[in-house]
Amino acid sequence: MVISVSVALMLAIVLVVLIRGGNIKPGPAIVAILFGFFLASTGMAPSINRFLTSIADSIDSIKF
Repeated sequence: MVISVSVALMLAIVLVVLIRGGNIKPGPAIVAILFGFFLASTGMAPSINRFLTSIADSIDSIKF
């Protein structure tokens, strides 16, 4: 859950920065948000969640 909230917060910040910087207009941003919202309610959501969790675990296992 912590990873999900962190990723959602990070993506929200990136989206705000892109809108304010003029790199993305509000219309396409709303479409992207709605796409993510509806994608989360499909059968693909568990696979995406497992993929992101495996990436987070891989990054966590890297020793510096």
